[in-house]
Amino acid sequence: MAKLCPHIILEGTRLTHKTDLAFALNAHPRIVGERRYRYHSPIVSAEWCGFTNEPWGRGLINFAPTEAQRALDTYRTWLTLFESLRYYSWIVDRFHHSTRAYQTTHHQQDYRFDWLEEGLAALNFRLILCTRRPETFPAARDARLKVSGNPRQYDDLEPFVREQELLRQYAAESRLSVFELDVSDDDLSGACERIADWLEATGGLTQG
Repeated sequence: MAKLCPHIILEGTRLTHKTDLAFALNAHPRIVGERRYRYHSPIVSAEWCGFTNEPWGRGLINFAPTEAQRALDTYRTWLTLFESLRYYSWIVDRFHHSTRAYQTTHHQQDYRFDWLEEGLAALNFRLILCTRRPETFPAARDARLKVSGNPRQYDDLEPFVREQELLRQYAAESRLSVFELDVSDDDLSGACERIADWLEATGGLTQG
């Protein structure tokens, strides 16, 4: 039996169920195998705001221009860790495409990450681009506001729609194998099955 050690990056704008899917995939028997007990399986996120000592501060996605070298060094550290632990499952909730989209939009600086993409491709990382139809964003926002600790970030949905198109462009340019996943129906179980089907069909669950 081949060891299941998928390498998955979930990208997408806000309200596209990336984090929900990350947790679901990280316990899904078709993705990581049958688990009879709970143990420490990692979920990585570029959304961690570890650059500043404040809630919703800066991190790998929204770093200030003066923090660019720190961010790039952190990405190199992640790549080194992935290379060192190649035969382990890695599920990443937002990564370099989100950084590229934010930095291009807010600081007019395009970090193409060709070197990072080359390393990730060599490790058989797969990109799942989570999207939803524009007309479904308002309902998704209503659901999120019931639990959000920072509701003001959802006041204007247009930036999310624009970012989604930018992420589509970056996915089309990516060296990674890409699967665009429409989550407009909010069916997480069905979404996990579609991801598993694609990974199984394309050799994305094991490492050579």
